Amino acid sequence: MNNWKITSADVFSQGPVVPVLVIDKVEDAVPIAKALISGGINVLEVTLRTEAAIDVIAAIARELPEAYVGAGTVTNRDQLKAVTDAGAKFAISPGLTADLLAAGKEGTIPLIPGISNISDLMKANDAGYDHLKFFPAEAAGGVKTLKSIGGPFPNIKFCPTGGISLANYKEYLALPNVKCVGGSWLAPTDAIENKEWQVLTDLARAAVDI
Repeated sequence: MNNWKITSADVFSQGPVVPVLVIDKVEDAVPIAKALISGGINVLEVTLRTEAAIDVIAAIARELPEAYVGAGTVTNRDQLKAVTDAGAKFAISPGLTADLLAAGKEGTIPLIPGISNISDLMKANDAGYDHLKFFPAEAAGGVKTLKSIGGPFPNIKFCPTGGISLANYKEYLALPNVKCVGGSWLAPTDAIENKEWQVLTDLARAAVDI
């Protein structure tokens, strides 16, 4: 279990970009994390899209305690418990259910629920969540939708993910209700396969140098 309690606001305030990581090999976990940290990024979202994901989170949490390593694609109560036990400092879901929202409030790490429409935003807000993932950002209307949401819900802060790239991430960060963005462009598959860690460091440095 974690002994370092942080809040969703802490996660959102660490920097403008959060790399969305799909890591197949545990051996790559720490080198990837070190490369991104060297580039100025210390919030890392490891998605539960691979069989190695839980072990990857555990390895980063163990070897790099200064990193804010979290779990992405958390969709139910059991996964939330598993990533918490592995050492994740936060969890992000692509969507929400009533049970997952309840589990997030009962848990020991912050849950950042995903929403793509006003109805889900209201459900999350009613459950006490005001830091949300906006996913899939581009497909759900992107910057225009987030601008519209900002009027009736000025208290909600977002981390948009999905279709975010080097070409558009600054447009999102210019919005007052966007505190950070998530993207997979910071950890290209080919660079990971070839263990070109400097590529990740350079991409991270360029992303935070705004």
